[in-house]
Amino acid sequence: LGTKLLFSTICHLQTDRQTEVVNRSLSTMLRAVLKGNHKSWDEYLSHIEFAYNKVVHKTTKISPFEVVYGFNPLTPLDLVPLPDSHHYFHKEEVSRADFIKKLH
Repeated sequence: LGTKLLFSTICHLQTDRQTEVVNRSLSTMLRAVLKGNHKSWDEYLSHIEFAYNKVVHKTTKISPFEVVYGFNPLTPLDLVPLPDSHHYFHKEEVSRADFIKKLH
């Protein structure tokens, strides 16, 4: 992966750009979920962290979860069976459903 360990001081985390990027992403995700109800942020943080760690990053081509554990976790949505294509009437929806089936 071409990674290297860099140290930063505990009181000056701005020296670590990657930490800034992750914190900014988590902050953006929290704002989207909370929609102004900032008192309950702690209830959502672990779910948002999990979602962030499950996403494949464009620079590494794998997710942070996969870096640590060697595989991407399944979520309940991954286990929901996709409907058969013949239930759709639009060609675009049929091709989209077929494409998603091929991915799994």
